[in-house]
Amino acid sequence: MPVFEWQGKTIKGDIKTGVSRADSEAALRASLRKDNIILVKSSEKKDVKDVEKEKYDPKKKVKKLHIVILTRQLATMITSGLPLVQSLDILGNQIEEKNLRGIVREIKEKIEGGSRFADALRDYPQCFDDLYVNLVAAGEEGGMIDTVLLRLSTYMEKTEKLKKKVKSAMIYPVSIVVVAIGVVMVLLIFVIPVFETMFKDMGASLPAPTQIVVNLSRLVKSTIHYMIVALVIAIYLFRRYYKTENGRRKIDKLILKVPLFGVLAIKAAVARVTRTLATLLSSGVAILDSLVIVAKVAGNKVVEESLVTARSRISEGRSMSEPLQESGVFPPMVVQMIQVGESTGALDNMLNKIADFYEEDVDNLVTNLTALMEPMIMMFLGIILGGLIIAMYLPIFKLGSVVG
Repeated sequence: MPVFEWQGKTIKGDIKTGVSRADSEAALRASLRKDNIILVKSSEKKDVKDVEKEKYDPKKKVKKLHIVILTRQLATMITSGLPLVQSLDILGNQIEEKNLRGIVREIKEKIEGGSRFADALRDYPQCFDDLYVNLVAAGEEGGMIDTVLLRLSTYMEKTEKLKKKVKSAMIYPVSIVVVAIGVVMVLLIFVIPVFETMFKDMGASLPAPTQIVVNLSRLVKSTIHYMIVALVIAIYLFRRYYKTENGRRKIDKLILKVPLFGVLAIKAAVARVTRTLATLLSSGVAILDSLVIVAKVAGNKVVEESLVTARSRISEGRSMSEPLQESGVFPPMVVQMIQVGESTGALDNMLNKIADFYEEDVDNLVTNLTALMEPMIMMFLGIILGGLIIAMYLPIFKLGSVVG
């Protein structure tokens, strides 16, 4: 039987709300009328049993934003004194994302069956990565699961914010260049052939710039299919090469050497690495275990290998700052601040300060890059598009001067 959430008025005009079962809205109206309530509005709710039978795919990847919201809500509920199972039960009924809703219900059932929270999370690597699971495990062992979840949600929010900043810096110039190439292709394939036909009817010799553009148009029209196939193959081969160890190492090393963008990449990597390591250490995860997880989220093969080397040196009894300095990847300021953090016994606090500094630095760099690229991109578009248009109108100008 359907469940209706309704709002009505009594004979005296008082507002009443409630949830009732009825075969239809008309049956609900009749039922309320017996209680001297006039139905104003109603909406059908899903029955709990129907919700539990709802189909979902537990192996499908869930967006990071949904995980962030889940973590924040769960931390708030546990901090407020609600038990973990009850908190998961509430979230399992109110989460909008279908797959995550089903996963949360499964996790709740596993915990009720005697499983630890971290072990239940480990069964869903597409949603909860090693960092998430290890932090939760440390929180369970230390009896501070609410504190760890708050740290996790804060960490994830800052990480997502940093990713968006870096993406915005990369996407803007790429999108402008792609649009410019598209416009040039449209001109070469569809517009310039029309001018070429008109120039043939005039019977006059074409100026050199116009002839070059016409020849380029013919070349593009005759080879456009091969160009598209070649581009697809090149992208496919590049992606395959990047998936190899050697390929990723060489490409990531090359990225760090690109002017401006290389600086942005290393600063973003430093911010991500230090924030992740600070979160792990402050939650009680051992430094050797933390470095294994941090290396995976570095986002650059060169940075990842330097962290793996640092872990190996630390296991031999050396400090963390020495191998990082020897790698030549991390800025001197980062190495010195880590050295100070190790000597004072407040490494996690120092790492958080480094992360705060570099996140703000990345923000400023993205703003400056965008401001710097705008005039350069406009100049590029002006030269390319303006050159094509002028080349096409040169014969018309020449004809006008002859007529004059």
